[in-house]
Amino acid sequence: MSNEGQTTVRTKKGLQKKQTTKGLFSFFLWLQTGLLMGLLLGACSDGSSSKSTYPTVDGPVTGGSGSPFLATTSLDLASTGYEEAEYFISGNAASYVNNGALQSDGKWQVKAADIAGYKTRIVVYRPTDPSTFNGTVVIEWLNVSGGVDSAADWVMGHTELMRSGYAWVGVSAQKAGIDGGGSLTLKAIDPARYDSLYHPGDSFSYDIFTQAAQAVRYPHGIDVLQGLVAGRVIGAGESQSAYRLLTYANAISKLNTLFNGFLIHSRLGGSAPLSETPQAVVNAPTVVDVRSDLGLPVLTLQTETDLFVLGSYADRQADTNLFRLWETAGTAHADTYSALTGFTDTGTDPNIANVLVTNTPVPGIITCDSPVNSGPQHFFVNAAFAALDHWIRTGAAPASAPLLQTAGTPPAFVLDSQDNVLGGIRSPYVDAPIATLSGEGQSGPGFCFLWGTTTLLDSGTLATLYPDHATYVGLVNASVDSDVAQGFLLAPDGDLIKAAAQASTIGGP
Repeated sequence: MSNEGQTTVRTKKGLQKKQTTKGLFSFFLWLQTGLLMGLLLGACSDGSSSKSTYPTVDGPVTGGSGSPFLATTSLDLASTGYEEAEYFISGNAASYVNNGALQSDGKWQVKAADIAGYKTRIVVYRPTDPSTFNGTVVIEWLNVSGGVDSAADWVMGHTELMRSGYAWVGVSAQKAGIDGGGSLTLKAIDPARYDSLYHPGDSFSYDIFTQAAQAVRYPHGIDVLQGLVAGRVIGAGESQSAYRLLTYANAISKLNTLFNGFLIHSRLGGSAPLSETPQAVVNAPTVVDVRSDLGLPVLTLQTETDLFVLGSYADRQADTNLFRLWETAGTAHADTYSALTGFTDTGTDPNIANVLVTNTPVPGIITCDSPVNSGPQHFFVNAAFAALDHWIRTGAAPASAPLLQTAGTPPAFVLDSQDNVLGGIRSPYVDAPIATLSGEGQSGPGFCFLWGTTTLLDSGTLATLYPDHATYVGLVNASVDSDVAQGFLLAPDGDLIKAAAQASTIGGP
């Protein structure tokens, strides 16, 4: 759809204060589950140059319920050529404090402070046939916003990760997922399996994440990849985990050589504390960039919700040879895919590309006042993983993307005649729309405001936009082809969108 014609500015009516949303920003990952559901100075003998000690690895873990507890996809992994295993890792982890002021440029210097013992777990999804492994491992910082370990980036990006042969490792890096007091923590849900785990607190989470990566990349003893060799390692985290991963990238990653790049997905303003009570409290600045001297590719992927509702607008930073910011139009921090359809998506059904209209993201538990967002965030996550992997392999940076358009004081989104935001990474969902898709404007109980909205266009508007079916399909196909050419959509996902458009009845009287 053309961007010409009437424009309006979307106001920020009803948005929470930034200081409030920071404490609550990722509740949606609780909703999306549908469940409500040692010292740092040791040298490495294998040339890895890591400054983290090797953890002790035990497993594969059995006992208890007989399988890992994790808010993740419900696919039969074996039928997709993957297998699942869980391992316990343990050792001594360090907390960190700043060695000099923490500035907004992210060029932080830190030093080890306290040392504490820990025992946590990692979950591994790996290709069953080693010949299908592409050599890249995604290590995800599991999200614990709702007091349950949630594999947010696996859920949203699993179709690309599986079809392209990645291995994936989810790390229980934080205390809340193990024994944070909720009814769905590991110890609460399966004490027979997880009662031996212990976590000294989130000040130690950064080194625990490092040691998990150490076990994956340079195994000593038990090999969690079962002979697969990690040629490249991507650190990933969504929402709450992006908040912590940004602090990790700025403060910790230069202390080791474990990661080749980072996907920071749906960050909010600032970043997580470096150290927390009961250790010394070291907070990050209000505005935080990815440090420009990191030396590794970083792709930050943002939805509409993340800019104003979650406060990352002030943290926008310009692209460089090692940094890309992708802001995506028509998307929300939480959506129908992350709540309902993504858990069983095999990547082959065109129906997954349809706009789903529901105001009940968690049936029987959560009902919002308006239909929640049904935008294409998951397709952009797939493309982000592929682009970052290609960048690491070849040195060829992904395409730069235009920013979502904003105007006014205070700033707000600029909208087209159908009230879809202008700018950003486009897709048929906003350029050949059948609905207004927003990351804002939702209301209702709890944290419904993170789910955005879907408002179907009326029949008269659709008839004006698409006088016949061929017109609609042609506009969808052109938008898909443009996105695929730029690397913002992957061809298999574009084919699903095209097929869904062809099978629809959009166009004509």
